[in-house]
Amino acid sequence: MFKGHISTGTVTGTGSAINVEVGFEPKVVVIINETDPGLYVWTDTMANAEMLKVTDAVAMTFPTSNGVSAYAGSVATNSTGFTIGADSDMNASSDVIHYIALGAE
Repeated sequence: MFKGHISTGTVTGTGSAINVEVGFEPKVVVIINETDPGLYVWTDTMANAEMLKVTDAVAMTFPTSNGVSAYAGSVATNSTGFTIGADSDMNASSDVIHYIALGAE
């Protein structure tokens, strides 16, 4: 049984980094690009900007830049979350991007 935090949502791709505040520090982030099919996974044991990446070419790769990163949030909101990097497969302008963030209690 999972005990902790979960947040799901959808954002629109920009081609630039997108900060997503979920109110907790994610342990796992899963991103699904609906427009340009791809699956991207980041865990807190990976370095910032790393991720596992599966795209329509059906090959799993391990890019080390422009991926997913931890995000400390803004000082004003004291929130935490993650950053969707500028990887062109994961986050192109106008792409529909879904996310699932999981965090421990």
